Amino acid sequence: MTDPATTTQVIYLGGLGRSGTTLLERLLGELPGVVALGEVVHLWERGVLAQELCGCGAPFPACPFWRQVGERAFGGWTRCLAERVLTLRHRVDRTRRIARIAHPDLTEYAQAYRLLYDATGARVVIDSSKHASLACCLVSGGVDVRVVHMVRDPRAVAHSWGRTVRRPEDGRPMTRWGPARTALHWTAQNTALELLARRGARVTTVRYEDLLAAPEPTLAALTRELGLADVPELPFVDGRTAWLGPSHTVSGNPMRFHVGRVELRRDDSWATGLADGDRRVVNALTWPLRVRYGYWGAEA
Repeated sequence: MTDPATTTQVIYLGGLGRSGTTLLERLLGELPGVVALGEVVHLWERGVLAQELCGCGAPFPACPFWRQVGERAFGGWTRCLAERVLTLRHRVDRTRRIARIAHPDLTEYAQAYRLLYDATGARVVIDSSKHASLACCLVSGGVDVRVVHMVRDPRAVAHSWGRTVRRPEDGRPMTRWGPARTALHWTAQNTALELLARRGARVTTVRYEDLLAAPEPTLAALTRELGLADVPELPFVDGRTAWLGPSHTVSGNPMRFHVGRVELRRDDSWATGLADGDRRVVNALTWPLRVRYGYWGAEA
């Protein structure tokens, strides 16, 4: 690890869940000097309190990486620390506060994340927490953040949220949403991220469909945009195949546990799997932003 006083650059992946953020995080995490952390917003509850599995397969308290981060940042992980950050999150980290994020507890809340990021010793970390509200807290709190706004066709997202997916940690089904709720959340999160960009945050938008259509060019362009490094080639990507190593992601899609070969192909099962009535609901509730992002056709 590097000097603990070093300020770490944060790449924050924002967008609604099931939009491809975990895949993008895992790919970016293969770059030299970049460490993928998973959905850090859930670390306090799922990692510290519930002691769920790290992406490396070890329970959070037993993971050497996270044990060292906790010791360097806070003198160790404690229930008191986790409960305090969760209390601050409830007060500060709310989507409704983005238009006016100022709060007496904002500095303390952002500082907890800053200490955590810096304690990794990495030059660049990726936080795929997704929530626009946390991104706003970090930016307003002075953390060195670059936001990547990940967008996916809302009809595909609605279809994914309607599926039954088992959590690898305990086998329980992950949360499911209906098409209307998904459409409303898709609109809210994307609108909030657009607002964040208008307030001066450094935001780069990437479409899931573009990433899967041309993985290498899209990743190379993104690394240049983010100022990560001049990457002449991506040895872990070959056409539509990628090779992923182990990671220390604390929460997220089951893909965070995957090690080895992965095929980079679009999941367009929504085109035949999303019921006509559900499709009409999603279309009606998302049409302004859907058209803005280029999702105006039947299978854009």
